[in-house]
Amino acid sequence: MAATLPLLLEIGAEELPSSFVDAALAALPKIAAEELAKARLSHGAVRALGTPRRLALIVNDVATKQLDLDEEVIGPPEAAAFKDGKPTKAAEAFAAKLGIGVEALSIVEKQAGPKQKAGRYVVGRRAEKGRAAMELLGDTLARVCATIPFRKSMRWADLDATFGRPVQWIVALLGEEVVPVDFAGVRSGRASRGHRFLAPATFDVRAPGSYVEQLRERHVLVDREDRTRVMMERVDAAARAAGGTYDRAQILVDENASLVEEPGVVTGSFDRAFLALPAAVIRAVARGHQRYFCVEKPGNQDELLPSYLAVVNTANRPDLITKGTDRVMRARLADARFFWEEDQKQPLDARYDKLGGIVFHHRLGTVKEKVERIERLASLVADLLSLDGVRKAEVTRAARLCKCDLVTLMVGEFPELQGHMGRAYALAQGEAGEVGDAVRDHYKPVGAQDDVATSDVSAVVALADRFDTLAGCFAVGLAPTGAADPFALRRACIGVLRTLLDRGYAELSFPDLVGLAYDGLAGKKLDLSRVETVAKLEEFATERLRGLLASATSTQVADAVLAGSGEAALRNAVAVLARAKALQAVVDAKEPWLDKAKIVSKRLAGISREAQPVLHAPADFGGSAKKDDAVIQRLVHDLDATTGALTSEQAVRAALVKMGSVATELDRIFVETLVNDPNDAHTKVRLETLAHGAQSMLRIADFSKLG
Repeated sequence: MAATLPLLLEIGAEELPSSFVDAALAALPKIAAEELAKARLSHGAVRALGTPRRLALIVNDVATKQLDLDEEVIGPPEAAAFKDGKPTKAAEAFAAKLGIGVEALSIVEKQAGPKQKAGRYVVGRRAEKGRAAMELLGDTLARVCATIPFRKSMRWADLDATFGRPVQWIVALLGEEVVPVDFAGVRSGRASRGHRFLAPATFDVRAPGSYVEQLRERHVLVDREDRTRVMMERVDAAARAAGGTYDRAQILVDENASLVEEPGVVTGSFDRAFLALPAAVIRAVARGHQRYFCVEKPGNQDELLPSYLAVVNTANRPDLITKGTDRVMRARLADARFFWEEDQKQPLDARYDKLGGIVFHHRLGTVKEKVERIERLASLVADLLSLDGVRKAEVTRAARLCKCDLVTLMVGEFPELQGHMGRAYALAQGEAGEVGDAVRDHYKPVGAQDDVATSDVSAVVALADRFDTLAGCFAVGLAPTGAADPFALRRACIGVLRTLLDRGYAELSFPDLVGLAYDGLAGKKLDLSRVETVAKLEEFATERLRGLLASATSTQVADAVLAGSGEAALRNAVAVLARAKALQAVVDAKEPWLDKAKIVSKRLAGISREAQPVLHAPADFGGSAKKDDAVIQRLVHDLDATTGALTSEQAVRAALVKMGSVATELDRIFVETLVNDPNDAHTKVRLETLAHGAQSMLRIADFSKLG
């Protein structure tokens, strides 16, 4: 077995932005593995490490010797390589490339492949003895350095090399031996550097195995996971000391962890008078450019304490640090208070006409026009859900106000507060609580893990907003492509489906609502007709629904249920989810009748292609019917009745229980009876009844899709 040693590469640089660090750490393992593979150097696990001042790799068990090479290489076709039995320049160039003589080439008949047609080709063997790893790693690691992706790279001095920031030093070790690497005007060695302020002196890295600990001794936590853990332990301790809990926003964790080498935490404070501002405003100020953690009252995220936590690279002089951070917070909060007070001098609904100055899309009109469409559609959805008069009035009011905060000073400064500020201003001006909540929550769900709107009023406005966007954008040719989705239509569609499913809105049909939204676009020049828009969005939404069903159950069950539902799936997505969950329970329990159901489903599918489905009465079989015809008629009749209204999981479970007995009995009948008997006068009735049975089974799912 070949000898192996650990490999270390560290690239020291001027401070990299946090996004640069995160992207580099995500890409480095793959880059290193690919470059080592090109060099034919086997290796073990690849570990990426990094801080704002350094990016590093530790690769376990790197072979000290390159693998030998012995491979067959296919060259040009025989007709191009030889003419009149003599080698052409093509044959000579191919042989030179392999390092062999022309006489060593042979002609071989080859089958068609992905890059070649069938025929006779010149073939040669390339053989190389493996070289020592130290001879190869210099160039290999230089290519790793050059391949690291950055959103923006830079050049400096008169160098051709680019990197996220100027490179200051490089450490490259194979075991305890220095690997000679030249990159960006820097020659590798074993000298690294500790924390810029707490341990600025250079030091020699002994070996890859000691690298992490040697840096820890010098106040650098180079392992990002370790650094994050230590940071959050210190943030939690500081929040407890301040009498509360910390802001759980993931962006604060991610960015702060990539901004420091050793996380220190200092606690700042601000005047209690600022707590009169909405909590969302104070959070936006703290998170903003500063990335501070707000301190919340235990158990209540909407009540803040007049404290915040700042993650710093060194906390040696917390008094000086907090003096500066307090000054920044005070200034930013003072600006926010000014916006808050100025915005309230004008009622929220008085801003409605100003929405006419914001273009939603040049072919779909302004935001004011969009809000008019949202009002109309929300009222129709409220009727479909049979909301009472009070809630319908709240829907109408919330729809009118839902975008008015876009023209406030506060949202102009903090765009992430759209909706939140609308709610705050609405409540401050005496609007009903449900109206205020809907102004905020009609943007939900924002992300894949976000909750949907939690009330009917909010959910109706959210649906109206998204259906208007989907119908309008598809109608003017803005459907997403593989490369672009500028209006986030995939997210909007998933938001609609999640709202329908999570709220249990079985009354709402996706295609019908698309049609109603399209009707609101009257007067706009559209590329697609109503029918075309509905059809395209049905296809688009079915794939999104498939993904949601698969995440709730499994891919096979999602495919089976959607194949059974056909075009009707989106007319009651809630019922489709109920069927999927109930069927998944049967699959997980490995019910013994499932295998029979798969066989029966395939047999019935074949029959239904030949016969029209008809639910015949017993009398239609006549007195001379086969003995099992009465059984078939009864089974299909019971199955039809059981699968007629699958609107809940309980109903689906009942249908699946019936399906078990039907599948078992029909499997026996197919074995014992010739159902398609050409000499039997009742065959047509029997096949039509079985075709109806196939149709009834599909109401649950296409069992043949279960594998």
